[in-house]
Amino acid sequence: MNGVNKLKYLFTFIWTFALTHMVMYVTSSMVEGGEYVFSTASILAVVITVLILIVAAIIPNEPVQEHH
Repeated sequence: MNGVNKLKYLFTFIWTFALTHMVMYVTSSMVEGGEYVFSTASILAVVITVLILIVAAIIPNEPVQEHH
């Protein structure tokens, strides 16, 4: 595995971590009596990152042939 692939995984996690925490913070603020829990958001970010990487591995990277 070269450095570019490692960075791809790292940046996927960083963006997912940041966006998940933002969504959890906003939704917990919208719910009456809701509280923001850092650990729950972090676990959810890891799960979402794994799901994104699995979906990216499953999707074919081959060009689509044009049919006329």
